[in-house]
Amino acid sequence: MSLFAIADLHLSLGTDKPMDIFGGWSDYVTKLETNWQNKVRPEDTVVIPGDISWGMSLEQSRMDFEFINKLNGRKIISKGNHDYWWNTKNKMDKFFAENGFDTINILHNNHYSYESYGICGTRGWISDNGEPADQKVLAREAGRLALSIESAQKAGLEPVVFLHYPPLFGNSCNYDMLEVLHKYGIKKCFYGHLHGRAHAYAINGTRDGVEYRLIASDFLHFDPLDITKIVQSDNL
Repeated sequence: MSLFAIADLHLSLGTDKPMDIFGGWSDYVTKLETNWQNKVRPEDTVVIPGDISWGMSLEQSRMDFEFINKLNGRKIISKGNHDYWWNTKNKMDKFFAENGFDTINILHNNHYSYESYGICGTRGWISDNGEPADQKVLAREAGRLALSIESAQKAGLEPVVFLHYPPLFGNSCNYDMLEVLHKYGIKKCFYGHLHGRAHAYAINGTRDGVEYRLIASDFLHFDPLDITKIVQSDNL
């Protein structure tokens, strides 16, 4: 079984939010489906950390989840800053069950196992100006990440972290999230959120013992990244 990752699908099959108005997003849904089905097998796992659907509610996102559910593999999804449909885990689980979306799993204060690894993560956040409201959200997100990591460690698994927001961007550091990564000895961290010109400032490499990888869909050319060997490697 292989492990893949791709963030920022930005699907809008049930809403009018075309992404092809942006450079590099032309016919992206077709590209995504073709690439996905050509390389992901039913027994594989794909992690999708955020910005999944433009729907404002679960009902508005139904067609997007139908599309995702029909794609090969088990999918593990977490929240992004544009996932306005996001609700309590119980309500989302119920909605998925009622609609037969049985290949989609929600990552929220928990983990999922892949071989000897624990798939962990949360949305994350940023604080450009040090606003108190942003700091409150950051503290909450750091706590959620810690809960997710601890749940994997209690199960005897090595945590691998998936965030929506990057913990590092250019010369900027999100210290709340970095503190959690370093506290728990995380070695691999995958993130999305960055698009277009922001790709130039993305961190793809090792910083202070943590290997970072940008997995935004446009950065990957809408082709899920096989991270199996990356996760299994321990050459830091």
